[in-house]
Amino acid sequence: MSDALRKLLDSSDSHPVITPHVGVLTLHFQLYGCDDLKAKRKVFTALKAVWGKEPDLAVAETADQDALDCATWTIAALGESSRQISERLDQVEKAIEERIDAAILDVHREIL
Repeated sequence: MSDALRKLLDSSDSHPVITPHVGVLTLHFQLYGCDDLKAKRKVFTALKAVWGKEPDLAVAETADQDALDCATWTIAALGESSRQISERLDQVEKAIEERIDAAILDVHREIL
């Protein structure tokens, strides 16, 4: 065994393994007045533009992509603890309610 490999193996013992926690927030929206998919995308521009750029979040439309009257978006969050993720998802959900012009019909939350 080379000295470099031995040092690498020895140094890896000193670093604790951190298992990230994952939280998933799924929001089902009701839309009114969207005549086409372009209008629908415009309603949700802020979801990707604001929260999609956050380093601890991933944002995607996960269902109802072709429907004009509803949309389902999922936000995944990474963090060090379940409590931290829960607080972060609360913050994101509240901000979405204030910023997105669509009624939220259903909210599903899961911490993995």
